[in-house]
This record gives sequence, C-alpha cells and structure tokens, in this order.
Amino acid sequence: MASLEELFKKVEQMKKQASPFYAPTGTVEYIVAGLGNPGREYENTRHNAGFMAIAALEQKYGFQVDKLKFKSLCGDGMVAGKRVLFLKPSTYMNKSGEAVTEAMSFYKIPPEQVVLLFDDISLEPGRLRVRRKGSDGGHNGMKNIIYLSGSNAFPRIKIGVGQKPNPEYNLADWVLSRFSPDELEAVKSAAQKAAQGVELIVSGKMDEAMNLLNVK
Repeated sequence: MASLEELFKKVEQMKKQASPFYAPTGTVEYIVAGLGNPGREYENTRHNAGFMAIAALEQKYGFQVDKLKFKSLCGDGMVAGKRVLFLKPSTYMNKSGEAVTEAMSFYKIPPEQVVLLFDDISLEPGRLRVRRKGSDGGHNGMKNIIYLSGSNAFPRIKIGVGQKPNPEYNLADWVLSRFSPDELEAVKSAAQKAAQGVELIVSGKMDEAMNLLNVK
C-alpha cells in the first residue's frame, strides 16, 4: 500500500501532466489584467466581463487567482513558455490603474506587455475586438490605467456586453446590470475565446489574435 507521501507525489505529478502551465518558473514577463468590480453583488454584471475572462484563463491554464497583492487578487502561470501574472483588481473599476501600475512597477513590465481584458458596450454580447493600443474609449477603468501609467500602448481584448436599450438609459445602471441567460452564455463563450487570444498575444502573434477574434 502506497504511503501518504507517495500518494501526494503522485497527485502533484498528475497535476503537472494535466497542465504544462501548472508550475510557473522564471521571472514574470507579462501581466494579464481582467477589469471588474469585486464582491458578490457584481458577479455576472456587464462591467465584470474582464473578471469572467480571467476565470476562463484559470480553467484553461490550471492556476488560481487567489493571492492578495498589488491591490488585487492575483495568480501566476505559464503561457506560451512565459511566466504571466494574472490580476483581478480589488480597487473597483474606476481605480483599476492603481492595481495595474503597482504590479507593472514591481516587475518592471512595459505597457506593451500588459494585456487588458474588459467590457465594451459598443459590441454585441459575445463579440470580441483586439487592439494593439488606443484611447480609453470612454471606459473608466481604461481611463484610470492610461492616466496613471502615462501610456495608451496596452494591448487589449474588448468583450462585448451590449448597448444600452435606449439613449436615455443611465450608463452606470446599464454596466452594473446582469446579463440575460442567453447573453451570459454568449459572454462566457467569448471569455473562452479571449483566453485563446491572450495566448497568441503573449506568443507575439498579435496579427493572429486579431484575425481570430475580430470577426462578426
């Protein structure tokens, strides 16, 4: 009969075999931050599409975002042979830059190696759009990140959450509203595709990421 130590070693080996990304090694080369608001009351709301993308990445690569650091919940794993730090800022959306820039400063990561995942009301639920860099587009989380970092050179994957039902509808109420069941399924599927896009971007294959995700 196997000892407890042998069983433990066997379980650890099975984990590593199941996911080549299980044991991160080397220095952090990339940061991937999903934007959203912490707390159960914000789960499955439109503004938390970035958090949903991080959850898809956790499932795909076998790491956990459960450590408190950089004003975030964070975790790290290997993607395309590179060690990546994953962040879910705990600052609330409008102060996302405090978390992202703190991690950037600690690891000395340039904006070009910080991939941002966030919601976009100009896209239908489930649509994705990849950009090499650009303005904040009216997104408060992006606005704060660009302001505090002094750069707009962040690669980003925008996740469609749908437009307001009418022009008079309050924007804050809309982005904090929950998805319908059909919308939620579409966004969860998009989050899984966004995970593929992250791997391509980290691999230096931005054009491939855009070709894969920037489709109607």
